[in-house]
Formats: sequence, C-alpha cells, structure tokens
Amino acid sequence: MGHSMKFYDERILPVLIDKTCSLGQVMKLRSQVVPHCEGTVLEVGMGSGINLEFYNPEKVSLVYGLEPSEGMRRKASANLAKSPVHVEWLGLPGEQIPLDDNSVDTVLLTFTLCTIPDWLSALKQMLRVLKPGGKLLFLEHGQSPDEAVHKWQDRITPVWKRVAGGCHLNRPIADMIKESGFIVDTVENLYVPKSPKIASYIYKGTAHKATE
Repeated sequence: MGHSMKFYDERILPVLIDKTCSLGQVMKLRSQVVPHCEGTVLEVGMGSGINLEFYNPEKVSLVYGLEPSEGMRRKASANLAKSPVHVEWLGLPGEQIPLDDNSVDTVLLTFTLCTIPDWLSALKQMLRVLKPGGKLLFLEHGQSPDEAVHKWQDRITPVWKRVAGGCHLNRPIADMIKESGFIVDTVENLYVPKSPKIASYIYKGTAHKATE
C-alpha cells in the first residue's frame, strides 16, 4: 500500500465512515438494535464505538470490540471514555476472531458485513464463538429487491468499494447469514429515509445458534 493510500485508509476513511454511519436516521436504527445485547458481547467492526451509547450497562457485562483499523480504534477514545460498559479491543479482522468456542452471549453486527472480504469465514467465526442459544443481532445495508436499484448496486459496487473502504452495496445479507449456519429468526427490511436507495436498503434482525 502506497503512503498516500495508507494515509487515506488510516486518517481520512475513518472520518468519512464515522460521519456516514452516524447520520440521524441510522443512529435511530442503531438505538433500536443495540439495547437488546446481553451478557458478554462481541461487536464485530466496532469502528469508532458509535454503538456504545446504546448499550444497556445493566444487561451487558463485557464488550469485545473487534476492529482491525488502528485509525478507527484511535477515533474511539472519546466514545470509550463516556461509555458505561467495559470494552476490550480485539485488533483483528472478522475472519480471525481470537475468542474461545461458545464464549459470547451476543454477537452484534452493524454496517460491517458489507466490507469483510471473506464474509463466509467471518460469519462462521461468529457462529463458532457464540454460545448455543446465543443470538446474533444484525443491522446491515445490502442488496435491494427492487430490480432497478439492484442493477445500479451491481454497476456501482466495483468503484464504490475502492473509495468506501471495501464496502459492497449489493450483498444479500439475510441469505449470507443463513448460509453460514445461523438460524434467522426475524428480518425487517426498509430503506433509510432521505438516503440514496443504492446504499440504504436495510436488513435488521436477529438470528441464533442452534443448541446441539
């Protein structure tokens, strides 16, 4: 990676992603999902910690924040300082989760699956570390069922990926979660109001790991 790209990835991109992911309507969606976390939580792609304000400290004992970007972890310090929950950083990508099998009660996934290169490996890792009966909470953007929007998503994604930190606009999120071995319980779909449709078709829901 050239010096200018490294500067972009570590300094510019975290600011852009943070701004986009914390728009009012998106924060409202986060506030509907994050409070359902319980026990020991693994948040995959914790970024700058913008979900922290929504955790219920009475229900959550520990949050493992998986975030490979040093720039993002640096940006998180202000949110960590205000947070009532205890956070431990895991500075690795989603494909390499350094936790024991069956060790977390909740996995939280918000606007992260779009960027993970090997999403299947990453989801299988999340399944591995989740306790049987534990739950996955997801809030992601992805493939629209509207054919005209979907075509544009496919067309724009190759360019978008390069400027948006590897973000794919066209991933079929619910199918991906099922394919990795999770049992999907609920999925709600909507477009984020006042946002371009290609980047704002939302998959919001819950899944669990079967008890053996």
